[in-house]
Amino acid sequence: MELKLDPWGAVHVDDYTKLFEVFGISSFDDILLKLKEPHPYMAHKIIFGHRNYDSVLRAMHRSEPFAVMSGFMPSGRAHFGHMMVMNEIIWHQQQGGDAFAAIADMEAHAVRGISWEKCRSLGINEYLLSLIALGFEPKEGSHIYFQSENYKMRNLAFELGREANFSEVSAIYGFSGETHISHMESVMAQSADILHPQLEEFGGPKPVVIPVGADQDPHIKLTRDLAYRMRKFLVEQRKDYISIRGKAASPQLMQAAELALKETGLGRVKRYEEHIDVTEIQDRSGLLSGAILEVIDRLIIKLENEHGHYGFIPPASIYHRFMTGLTGGKMSSSKPESHIALTEDPQEAGKKIMRAITGGRQSLAEQKKLGGEPEKCSIYEFLVFHLSQDDKELLELDAQCRLGRRMCGTCKKDVAERIERFLREHQQAREAAKERLPEFGIKAL
Repeated sequence: MELKLDPWGAVHVDDYTKLFEVFGISSFDDILLKLKEPHPYMAHKIIFGHRNYDSVLRAMHRSEPFAVMSGFMPSGRAHFGHMMVMNEIIWHQQQGGDAFAAIADMEAHAVRGISWEKCRSLGINEYLLSLIALGFEPKEGSHIYFQSENYKMRNLAFELGREANFSEVSAIYGFSGETHISHMESVMAQSADILHPQLEEFGGPKPVVIPVGADQDPHIKLTRDLAYRMRKFLVEQRKDYISIRGKAASPQLMQAAELALKETGLGRVKRYEEHIDVTEIQDRSGLLSGAILEVIDRLIIKLENEHGHYGFIPPASIYHRFMTGLTGGKMSSSKPESHIALTEDPQEAGKKIMRAITGGRQSLAEQKKLGGEPEKCSIYEFLVFHLSQDDKELLELDAQCRLGRRMCGTCKKDVAERIERFLREHQQAREAAKERLPEFGIKAL
């Protein structure tokens, strides 16, 4: 069966290695080795893949500007699956990044037909309060916003629309003649969400990472393409030289690029009618060839920006595994029994855990004989994803389950107690977050 990622459908990916082969997503394993204190999602390989995260990592290590951006469509209750994205945003903010969190009310209104009033209510009461309660801070350079109220983003969406055509967007998202225009416009709004942290008002071009589930990759790929199209130059490595090709650069911009490149002293600069080549490259600073390419690209980006153009850096992305729903399959907002909401009554949440499908066998005798399958267990996933950061504990639970020495009822009871405790504490923090909404420029309902 053909593997297809649908940002609005119910996608369950059983073999994540296919995403490396079919969609060109890179494994996160090499990145993990470069992180001194990775987020638990990274350490537990819940974050399994990325696109161009190296650029964010370099900025992080050099204390250079970078940002993290993601959004939430207010179509239902926020659950533990959404909390993964919230935690990834917060972690990058704590590493020094500007943090942008969008409530995608335009998408919810266009795609799900949810009223503006309900979008706002769900956006604040379900998502923003939890985001703040988990640790999002009103630091300089960080922003929480509703799509419908962010006119810088909406103006950028209009500009991006000039670089995308109907046939292309239809091929990516499966749009047909029955798809309404607002749905298509919401796609441009999401691309603008991703790119607008690089606008001059927010410090200009910089690496930006988007933490998402793999089903959102179509948005990432389209936005990366649009970022390239908005550029005036394309910087490429050619055998033993670097070529700066003017896609739509004016003669004045070409001349400015030539002068700026000569000032670097990196090599011999020769300008042609539509491109500039840097040959006989002098590695005077111990840079590797890839780093020299990045230095030249950032120089050209800065130049484009100074001359009134966008100069976007294609956004990076990280991809996390989907949480298994309590009823099997993907955890989904539209299936209340499949998830535990962050606003769920703690006791009701505990009861859901006790009813959940596990990786256990059909009978107690079979469980003792064959052992369980924790890799198929939604209960064990709650521990790995959210409720335990003790690797020794997780390894021991995994082993005891596989050996048939730990029964599902014991695990369920333990996880139910942890879930109830977490929710009580989180909901108390949400109450405190209500008083902090004005700090983020949000008016309470």
